[in-house]
Amino acid sequence: MSNEGHYNELDPVLSTPVRLAIVSALVKLKQADFSYLMEVTATTQGNMSHQLKRLQAEGYVEVIKTFKGSYPHTICKLTPKGRKAFEQYVEAIKKYLHL
Repeated sequence: MSNEGHYNELDPVLSTPVRLAIVSALVKLKQADFSYLMEVTATTQGNMSHQLKRLQAEGYVEVIKTFKGSYPHTICKLTPKGRKAFEQYVEAIKKYLHL
């Protein structure tokens, strides 16, 4: 019964595919804008906004709203807490898959 606890080790915030994809993209980049994240996650604008708000509320992502000319421009950065959560999530998946 030693494998029973593995599900509990998976961070529920990162267990949502779009949120996991956002954090995965941000792990590789210093920062990314909203449009890029929408493109790599293949999600809608509404869903991206919702998922980013959740990641921001957890302290995993910093959202910076600026302007490019007269257009709103949203930039996202992974926080140290977000990076740590992602690394722990990956480790938990590896344990669960016996890798």
